[in-house]
Order: sequence, then C-alpha cells, then structure tokens
Amino acid sequence: MWLSKRRTVLAGLAALTLTACGFTPVYGPQGSGGPLQGSIKLNAPETRDSYQFNRRFEERMGHAANPLYDLKVELKTSELGQGATSSGNTTRFRVNGHASYSLSQDKAVLLTGKTSAFTGYSNTGSTVATMAAQRDAYERLMIILADQVIDDLILQADDLPR
Repeated sequence: MWLSKRRTVLAGLAALTLTACGFTPVYGPQGSGGPLQGSIKLNAPETRDSYQFNRRFEERMGHAANPLYDLKVELKTSELGQGATSSGNTTRFRVNGHASYSLSQDKAVLLTGKTSAFTGYSNTGSTVATMAAQRDAYERLMIILADQVIDDLILQADDLPR
C-alpha cells in the first residue's frame, strides 16, 4: 500500500519537474509532432527498401488522407564484407544506408536533410539462412532510417507552416 502511494507521489513530482523545465511531450497537445501526424504524403514505393521505409514511416506518423506536406526520400544502400575465414570466405557483412529527404508544401521545399545508419548480418549458415539474415538486415536498416527522418522532421516541425 505504501509503495503504491510512494509511486503516485514520485510520478506527480516527476511530472511537475518536467513541466517546470518547459518539457512538452512531442505528441502532446502543445507538442511539435502532433500536427505532423497523418499530414505527410510519401512517394509510392518502387523497391523493397522504399516499401519498408514507407511502412515504418506510416506506422509512426499515420497514413495521410488529406496531406499538408509531400516527403520525397532517396534511399541508397551498400554492402561491405567485414569478417573472413582463413580461406577467404566472407562471414559478416555490414549494410550501410543513407536517406536524403525533402519536405515540401505546394511544391515549395520547406526542409531538407540527410541521415545514415548501418546494420549487419552473418554469412555463416545455409544459403536460405543467409538470405533471410540479409533481408532482415535491410528491413532493420529501413526502420532505423525512417525513425531518424521522423525524428528530424519532429525536431524542425515548429518552423513549418500549417
């Protein structure tokens, strides 16, 4: 019982402290992320990577039925062998990804940015296991890149016209 009261008091103090320092939840009533929810239209995906990027973007930001903004994203990926056996077979790959984006409204570019990340996968199993690991690495990479683009947009959202 006393533990429950203690948690309630601590939660109240934490909320008061965060409010006092000017903290505003990004998706809260006064947050910068709220107005972006469901208001950004993406290009139709042309590749598996762009499909996975768009899927993650819409998971977090919602599908734009009546978009205010257009987001154009250019994705680039590359692979680099990193681990090798004594016989020269590559056992580990690093997958590098780069996303360049521009957010526009009525064909006027409002924001541009770039982000990058990497993931990896092993080549030590069967061919099927290696292919599955490779697909998973690319999917994880697109999730990371989409999250980074969203974070950039939210951080700059206060400067956007509505």
